[in-house]
Amino acid sequence: MPLVFVLGGPNLNLLGQREPETYGRTTLADIERRCREVAARLGLGLDFRQTNCEGELVSWIQEARGRAQALVLNAAAYTHTSIAVLDALRAFDGMVVEVHLSNIFRREPFRHHSYVSLAADGVICGFGPYGYELALYAVAHRLGGDAGPQTADQR
Repeated sequence: MPLVFVLGGPNLNLLGQREPETYGRTTLADIERRCREVAARLGLGLDFRQTNCEGELVSWIQEARGRAQALVLNAAAYTHTSIAVLDALRAFDGMVVEVHLSNIFRREPFRHHSYVSLAADGVICGFGPYGYELALYAVAHRLGGDAGPQTADQR
């Protein structure tokens, strides 16, 4: 079973409470539950983690080397600042999908630059928590499965 690390950066633990007008009311626990459901349906193993610490995020990306076939990464603010995260991603030989809840290109100019994008196979932004599900479908498709988003009546 292919393994996917879903990694989150700083302040994502406050989803549902922090700036709900931007990030919505869905909690990180809600996103994890939904990711587990989708991953199971797609035949993917899932390791879901969140940290507020840059070094820990880098260590987890390194840990994924040789274990995971893909990373789904919302590095949050580290997206725009962390060369260390970029360097760790460049050492990972699997698929990398960058995810953001909001459309970072409709926000402050400093958010328009992403170090993560320099190592990502694809970027999903602006679809809220559904972006994580889209990322898992993309991973399953790229890894050779016959995956695609399903309608409610197919679930």
